[in-house]
Amino acid sequence: MHYSILIYQSRADFDARTDPAKREVFLDAFVPYVRALREAGIVVASAGLESPESATTLRVGEGGRTVQDGPYADTKEQLGGFFVIDVPDLDAALQWAARCPIGEGMVVEVRGNLPHMS
Repeated sequence: MHYSILIYQSRADFDARTDPAKREVFLDAFVPYVRALREAGIVVASAGLESPESATTLRVGEGGRTVQDGPYADTKEQLGGFFVIDVPDLDAALQWAARCPIGEGMVVEVRGNLPHMS
């Protein structure tokens, strides 16, 4: 079954990804995790996301379509990246999520993916 591991990051984490003095340390923390996922052969897809300020949000309501700059959620943490993994069950997905190198201010969410529609 496919599960998504969603990684939520704080403003400081997003800043560390682009700060030349912190970028290498931040990204190096993920190298062993990414390597382990790939060596296990369970990665279906993955991506790091640009900062929340680069987001554009589309809403559809009674008045039609509204496009707004910025992320959908106005919270301290924002979605920073994800992995889609193929594992037997939720317990296995949670074991992989627990290995994610999250720091203070980061949160990992695990969700089952809906089956593909044809």
